[in-house]
Amino acid sequence: MQPLSAFPADIARNITCVFTDIDDTLTTEGRLPASAYAALEALQKAGIHVAPITGRPAGWCDMIARMWPIAGVVGENGAFYFSYDDASKKMLRVYEVDAATRAVNQQKLAHIQARVLAEVQGCAVSADQPYREADLAIDFCEDVPPLPEASVQRIVDIFEEEGAVAKVSSIHVNGWFGAYDKLSMSRRFATERLGLDIESDRNRVVFCGDSPNDSPMFSYFPYACGVANVADFTGKMGANPAFIAPSRGGDGFVEIAEMLLRSRL
Repeated sequence: MQPLSAFPADIARNITCVFTDIDDTLTTEGRLPASAYAALEALQKAGIHVAPITGRPAGWCDMIARMWPIAGVVGENGAFYFSYDDASKKMLRVYEVDAATRAVNQQKLAHIQARVLAEVQGCAVSADQPYREADLAIDFCEDVPPLPEASVQRIVDIFEEEGAVAKVSSIHVNGWFGAYDKLSMSRRFATERLGLDIESDRNRVVFCGDSPNDSPMFSYFPYACGVANVADFTGKMGANPAFIAPSRGGDGFVEIAEMLLRSRL
């Protein structure tokens, strides 16, 4: 990972889209700082498409898509994207898996939930679970005391033993049934809502993230950036971002946004 100061100026000048994780990338200690929200708005006003790419639930994503200065949001680790059309005053909701299949999958996830809670002491179902439509989030450090790495791995193992996909974020283990992830739905969103051919335009996209479940995005986008706390997961990710900001969380995101905005002056 190179320091953010090494980000090429000519590339920064031509960035047209910023995808960003939310937890511990936009937020700091679980809170969204005013400076990070203002950075989203500044990027949008500069003509840069902005979209959070998050593991957070559908209920939260509906609010985010309606109220934040963004083009849309990919939620539940790629299960869907939501995009609010200001002109028609309508929310577009696009899911990777149909409603009937999601209902069947929820029954299978309920079985996994029972196993995890019985077998892994100290974990809990995420407080945002009632707002989810496609996955199960197990909290290992957001609202519970931090679990040891072995316990987090056991949660992952249980999901995988039951045939589910499992990804570790900075706060949750998220599990689901389906062949999708943050990257696959981000590409679909970019094509259908932004008119971008990500394969040919990936040098014009910056992804910002902080944790192992961001690895597919770090791997795909050559100019991906991590906030400083991504270094906490050194050696635990499938791919690292190309660049790393000096600061953690929301402050790091602001540094990335300001770098992109300065390039346009």
